[in-house]
Amino acid sequence: MEKWIEELFTEDLLKEAASRFSCDTAGAKKLGDFENYVYEVHREGTPYILRLTHSSHRSRREVEAELKWINYLHTHGVNVSLVNDSDQGNLVEVIESGETHFFVCLFDKASGGPVKVNDPLFNDELFYKWGKLTGHMHRVTKGYVQDEAGRDRWDQDDVLDYGKYLTSHEDRDIISKGNQNKETIRGFKETRDSFGLIHSDIHPGNFFYHDGDLHVFDFDDSTQFFFVSDVAIPLYYSVWWKFRNETLETRSGFGERFLIAFLHGYLTECDIDDEWVKRIPHFLLLRDLTLYAVFHKKWDLENLSEGEGALLAQIRERLLEDESIVQLDYEKILREVRRR
Repeated sequence: MEKWIEELFTEDLLKEAASRFSCDTAGAKKLGDFENYVYEVHREGTPYILRLTHSSHRSRREVEAELKWINYLHTHGVNVSLVNDSDQGNLVEVIESGETHFFVCLFDKASGGPVKVNDPLFNDELFYKWGKLTGHMHRVTKGYVQDEAGRDRWDQDDVLDYGKYLTSHEDRDIISKGNQNKETIRGFKETRDSFGLIHSDIHPGNFFYHDGDLHVFDFDDSTQFFFVSDVAIPLYYSVWWKFRNETLETRSGFGERFLIAFLHGYLTECDIDDEWVKRIPHFLLLRDLTLYAVFHKKWDLENLSEGEGALLAQIRERLLEDESIVQLDYEKILREVRRR
């Protein structure tokens, strides 16, 4: 979280936020503070997830649109965490802090726990279920109509204004490649079957595994975008978290295995045209560029930790060398997927 926002966030503010939902912060557990403050709190002994979003990150309109969609998915049988009303019957409570605001909401805590990339459960069966959950979400969403106060389009995200956060001189080639890729994606045709609301961040840190099922959460990055991005991002993060320090050959070998299993699951719930699978490289590149820009926005570049510096340098090298996180034969993958 940016330092100036940290200075606004106090223990009293957290207590006030929890009280709007009759929750207790005694023993509250911080779960995250990168883009939102996320805490496990309790109400009558039951754990819930309290999220506080600063107004510099999202507007009230954006937060409400996200929460309405989540509850729509829940109503239609998708394993997502229900959003609870406040004591005043609101999905979002607003707390003033200086001249800014925090938007507060409360989620049911997802059942189960995370699956680490070195866990035996991180296997083809999980990838299949991951794909099935994603396909279910997309199929249901194709019947969802946002009101006018909906989530923004993908290209309204400020981190895609690469020149805003990257150094014009040192990263001019990366900025140029990013803008070219963005224009290429903008040129893809938007239809009801290809474009709509997506989660945009379904990685292993954003779902729990429980009794053979996956339960997805953290829809903060949800946006209007091509559905295939929700296929590319799981591929990206599975490889990145498990094999980012390995060779392209190793990364690609695992990536092929992952994508075949994921698509098998996805296709049990929702169809996807072959042309979109072949366009996945554009969305993998977009994720590299997005992370590179986000880290420049969020991190103190003058005081990077050893790990942060290595991570940033790794992405930068790939971008400059035009090396994707994986290099796959998508025709071969499609033949394998369609054959079964």
